[in-house]
Amino acid sequence: MEIRWLEDFIALAKTRHFSRAADEQNVTQPTFSRRIKLLEEEMRVTLIDRNTLPLSLTPAGEVFLQSAELITRQLKDTKERCQEIRKQEESQIRFVTSQTLFLSFYKEVIEPFCLDINMELDINMKSSSWLGIDFVNSLMDQQCDIMLCYWHPAINFIRALDDEQYEHIIISEETLIPCSVTNADGEPKYTLPGAKRKPLPYIGYYENSFLQPVIHHHLQRQRDVPQLHTISENYHSVSIKAMVKEGYGIGWIPKRLMLDTLNYGKVALAGEENWHIPLEIRLYRSKFNQNPNLNQFWEALKEKVARNAPR
Repeated sequence: MEIRWLEDFIALAKTRHFSRAADEQNVTQPTFSRRIKLLEEEMRVTLIDRNTLPLSLTPAGEVFLQSAELITRQLKDTKERCQEIRKQEESQIRFVTSQTLFLSFYKEVIEPFCLDINMELDINMKSSSWLGIDFVNSLMDQQCDIMLCYWHPAINFIRALDDEQYEHIIISEETLIPCSVTNADGEPKYTLPGAKRKPLPYIGYYENSFLQPVIHHHLQRQRDVPQLHTISENYHSVSIKAMVKEGYGIGWIPKRLMLDTLNYGKVALAGEENWHIPLEIRLYRSKFNQNPNLNQFWEALKEKVARNAPR
């Protein structure tokens, strides 16, 4: 049974005339009559008394009319609610970022900004476990609307977003700092560049992470060759921070993530400023994304960044 058969029947019950009901349903009278006949065959009962003028409903037709009106009304209401949900979903801003940026930057900057402009982001928490390239693919495949990430010229996979289809906002700057647990005198237990005879235990990132190519690029350009012995690799700065705090070795960690720990004095900088690595924190989007809420969010954020920029 098709829904339009129910609508045809309701129109016929209202007009009591095949020709007028067919016009109301925008079909020819033969087509309309055939559909009413199919409906009666489906119900295995005569619904229309064709021997009266005007037409009338049989007792079964009167019962069926009540159900037909209820079903079509419920279907219309359900369709409207579903369309409202679809519009809400289309207007949501799907946001992805790494675990480190979620912990160290989203809560401090993005979330308060959203509260200020009375807008909510749909945060994909699964993205906190993604590899670096997963973020780029998510944006390119339209699985997210905006992507918050670190940027450095050494991160090769993010160059795909240099295409004119995409745009970004530089929201802030960040610094990767080498950290070590302190000794009894409050000095770093491990200090760069280390010695050949006794290389520093190094807690690094996996190659397909955002930060490993950045660190590798920077260390290759130092006058003093760092003497490091990799003892562990991780995807997340939080894991490296935990191992550094336990004294397992030296690791490069975003400064925002380390500020509180550094202030406690149990962890210290493991090298001079030349070992510090500058980064940008960027927000990316597709220029062709027409989500109205995204456009509003993007323009408001651009304005806020411009206001806060040093003059």
